[in-house]
Amino acid sequence: MAKGIGASSGIAMGKAFVIPTWEWDFPDKLIDVTDLAFEFERLYDGIRSSKDEIETIKQEFVSVLGEEQTSIFDAHLAILEDPIFMNEVQGIMQKQYKAAEVAVKEAIEKFVNMFDLLDDQYMKERALDIKDVGNRLLKHLLGALEETLPPKDQPYLVVAKELSPSQMVHLDTNLALGLVTMLGGKTSHVAIMARAMGVPYVLGLEGKLSTPIQNGDYLIIDGDEGCVYINPSDELVEEYKTRKAILQVRKDKLQTLAHLPAQTADGVSFQLAANISSVKELDQVLNNGASGVGLFRTEFLYMDRDSLPLEEEQFEVYKQVAEKLGGRRVVIRTLDIGGDKSLDYIELPEEDNPSLGYRAIRISLDRIDLFQTQLRAILRASHYGNIKILYPMISSLEELLKANEVLEAAKEELREEGLPFNKNIEVGIMIEVPAAVVIADILGDHVDFFSIGTNDLVQYVLAVDRMNETVAHLYDPFHPAVLRMLKRTVEAAKDSGVHVSVCGEMAGDIRALPIWLGLGIQELSMSVQSILPVKNSLLQSHHSEGAVIWDQLLRCKNSKSILEVLNSNLRQDVVAK
Repeated sequence: MAKGIGASSGIAMGKAFVIPTWEWDFPDKLIDVTDLAFEFERLYDGIRSSKDEIETIKQEFVSVLGEEQTSIFDAHLAILEDPIFMNEVQGIMQKQYKAAEVAVKEAIEKFVNMFDLLDDQYMKERALDIKDVGNRLLKHLLGALEETLPPKDQPYLVVAKELSPSQMVHLDTNLALGLVTMLGGKTSHVAIMARAMGVPYVLGLEGKLSTPIQNGDYLIIDGDEGCVYINPSDELVEEYKTRKAILQVRKDKLQTLAHLPAQTADGVSFQLAANISSVKELDQVLNNGASGVGLFRTEFLYMDRDSLPLEEEQFEVYKQVAEKLGGRRVVIRTLDIGGDKSLDYIELPEEDNPSLGYRAIRISLDRIDLFQTQLRAILRASHYGNIKILYPMISSLEELLKANEVLEAAKEELREEGLPFNKNIEVGIMIEVPAAVVIADILGDHVDFFSIGTNDLVQYVLAVDRMNETVAHLYDPFHPAVLRMLKRTVEAAKDSGVHVSVCGEMAGDIRALPIWLGLGIQELSMSVQSILPVKNSLLQSHHSEGAVIWDQLLRCKNSKSILEVLNSNLRQDVVAK
């Protein structure tokens, strides 16, 4: 048994599919100048063979996964066609007279090391694609043509050193039943997406395995306990089958609550909305009885491509979401890149502290063309449903006023063009920077709603990089300082007459429900998988008890005592309905 960190709950059992890591080791082979032409031909043959192979794999998988999920292979093809990559390989061969495979390996290592040195999690994750392509090309150059592919007709458990958000988007959860990674963080975007997709996930096994997991090893992934069992005994397999069956019964019981209104036992109504990253999550949103979409992360529309999405493309996506939700609220957050999320085709500066740097609304206000295109698309889609606009990472009144100016300019353009939109569309801001909390009373005069993003708020309040494994244990959403930040935000919202909701991971944590009851917050947005467990706890709670519990929490001096109070009020048994 290997003990890691449980990042997404649930139990998964089955055979492992191991995504290969950088594994080639061969001598630094030099060539004679007269062999240079032959080596170039070998290189070109290897690239052609690799491209043909990728195309074949894509066609084989498209019938199983669909066009959208197999687009990652297009990114791999693009690497093989990248002139920068080719120039680097050719330069090594011409100047140093090295064999094709040696030049390819050195070029790949150069780019991978360059990305790893960047203090940018997304660029580090993109290096995985380069490694994959490099492995494939080297197999052809070295004559090792065996290819390790996931099964196309049976479930498997993904094992990797690390996974990127783009890879997660393309996972087919009908086949990939669980995830294990050596690296990663519990609050990383990959972990958040795994929870949203309902895929059990254990991370942080680096240095904790006596022997590497191999393809075909039978695994048990326990996402609640953070344990991975490798080739377990028959007795343990049977025990976990029983536990999994019990969890399924609980899940089925929770599903019966989907049609019930979200309200406390004493009749106070709540809005339980969903956080989504793509249109394909909407069926789950509706099946779980969500009140709407409280956070649509639009940055995933911009990923896995080589240029910005055009206005028409964005409009069609936003329109589709609005129409499918049939009048339910849809809160669309404008582009939130930077930090651990980057785009290959937008050059971002190299920064020592990217989470504190050029990101989110700061990029949008610097790139007005990009920002206005997105706002036009959102406005046009607002004609077809109940859409609201949400600005990320606002930290000053000047930023908010400038953003609203761009929005008004976009409205004026649409008026002149005769295109319909909701002229009274509501606008809100993410409260995720301590500065926004402190001046929330000022900001509240210029918006319709606040959405508290607890993930970043906790990070900034506690000065803890949530992507840094060394300090991840200090990331504490139940720290007394966090609760006081929440209290101050809600009080400012009430004074300004501004609606307030919560859209971070805390919203989906059933332990935190008494906090929202005590603060008077009645709208929460969370991963789709959290909606029914939260509703279940809500149905058993009394709003009238919230103030009493909140007073107890405010007297607590540390998160340990806060959690003791919250756990003593925890309600997990599924209500009979």
